[in-house]
Amino acid sequence: MDIQRIRSEVSQALTTFALVELHPTSQGGVCVKAGLQTSDGNTYFIAIYFVDYPNRMPSVCVTTPTLRSDSANVHRYKDGNICYLHQSMWNPGRHTVSDVLARSAKWLNKYDVWCRKGRWPGAELKH
Repeated sequence: MDIQRIRSEVSQALTTFALVELHPTSQGGVCVKAGLQTSDGNTYFIAIYFVDYPNRMPSVCVTTPTLRSDSANVHRYKDGNICYLHQSMWNPGRHTVSDVLARSAKWLNKYDVWCRKGRWPGAELKH
């Protein structure tokens, strides 16, 4: 895991996102915690976890509020992490922490629509 790259990308993300913090993990790595507000005015807190970054796509989970229990199969992986980007599309030379945050914000806005209307807006790919 390239912790120096993550630190640099978090500094860059702070120029766009207001609430982004870097935290150490008990395993000697780091995680990013962020607060994101949707167009509906809902605030969500997420945690981004890095394993073999940037070679592997970071995983993102919504920590607060708890997502609806019936959303387990709606653009989420079996472990509960959100599917903000299909894993086959991750490009370590192009994607950054800012991209993960932006795509997570987009996912949260779509989640709000799904909660209101019962359908997921936009294109879908099989997981």
